[in-house]
Amino acid sequence: MQTVCLIGKPNVGKSSIFNRLLKEKKAIIMDTPGITRDRLYGVCEYNDKKFYLIDTGGISLENGDFDKDIIMQAQIAMDEADIILFVVDGISDLDATDLYIKDLLHKTKKRVIVVVNKIDNDKRKDNIYNYYELGFAEIIGVSAEHNLGISELLDTITKNITDEVVEDNNNIKFCVIGRPNVGKSSLINALLNENRSIVSNVSGTTRDAIDTNFKYNHEEFTVIDTAGMRKKGRIYESVEKYSLIRSLKAITRSDVCVIVIDASTGIIEHDKHIISYALDAGKGIVIAVNKWDTVKNPDQDIKKWQELIKQEFQFIPFAKVVFLSALTKKRVATLMPAVIAAYENNNKEIKTSLLNNIIMEAVSFHEPPSYKGKRLKIYFVSQTGKKPPKFTFQVNDKRLVHFSYERYLENQIRNNIDLTGTPIILQFKNKSDT
Repeated sequence: MQTVCLIGKPNVGKSSIFNRLLKEKKAIIMDTPGITRDRLYGVCEYNDKKFYLIDTGGISLENGDFDKDIIMQAQIAMDEADIILFVVDGISDLDATDLYIKDLLHKTKKRVIVVVNKIDNDKRKDNIYNYYELGFAEIIGVSAEHNLGISELLDTITKNITDEVVEDNNNIKFCVIGRPNVGKSSLINALLNENRSIVSNVSGTTRDAIDTNFKYNHEEFTVIDTAGMRKKGRIYESVEKYSLIRSLKAITRSDVCVIVIDASTGIIEHDKHIISYALDAGKGIVIAVNKWDTVKNPDQDIKKWQELIKQEFQFIPFAKVVFLSALTKKRVATLMPAVIAAYENNNKEIKTSLLNNIIMEAVSFHEPPSYKGKRLKIYFVSQTGKKPPKFTFQVNDKRLVHFSYERYLENQIRNNIDLTGTPIILQFKNKSDT
């Protein structure tokens, strides 16, 4: 998928436009308890075309100098982007900051669309012509607050977006993702040394991602490494939020996501962010706790770590967790069985009769709570999708489904069917609508 980023000063409405564009998409991103999000990223779908959308911090001139961290973040976003939306304030004159951003964007040689925000009446529409002096051919007037011009903006963004590249093999694909310096590349090297039948190294469709095809137990796999940043340097690589850009692209192309956690530094919020995007995409998930050689008492600490992961990642209790060391290669052999299990469960198909037996038994054991004198009735359940498995319930009134009872039903399915390593989706439809 192509990548679109928003660039501009503070308070010009970048985040409002970001939210408007995301609301146009058909795909639903789960609002999962336990994840704190900064909502810097999203996947937009419009007229059957998809693209990544990246929001950035406002570039501001303060005390005669720019915030270097914000500039660095914006530079990374611009480097990764195929299309840049330069957001300006339609009720204010251009200033030194706008002109500075203009110069940055001209240097990228990329497609730039000037988005003039706060154009909410006919009089202000005439202001749009003032922005041609920025030197960009495409200018769109919008009002994020009043949802005006958003469809035209989406038409402009997507008019040259081509269809997705079709992968040229049917290998099981998994990506190794995580924050910088957790040992992603080292883990892949250790894995490939363990399984020496490497078929090929090829450049992936993601910038700087390397796809390596290899065989494991006579079956072909593709592992996608997302570790490298195009520009080297501590400052550039330390902006952890934007390492997610590569992770998002790799996640889209993968069947399973291996999220690497650093045992020497512990779990941080950024780890949860990365996992949440794999969860939103419905991919198989494996947590690999790397640098296990740095743990002083591995046999004793493994229980502590299991409890810590259970507590910190409450939103993915189904994930398979492996503990290993890419440096010493100890326990690296535990990774591939976990990847395969996550893949198989993500593609699992379950008989309708078995599903209905599980749900009817669950209901008889613990019937739904009543609400205003009405009680949820479940008539029938069937699997209606996979990658991840999706189960559709026919009910009397889907508004009676309480989130706690939905969680109960999911747990009953998981207690009876091995779905380790994959999210599942429960959908409720009124029987009268079918």
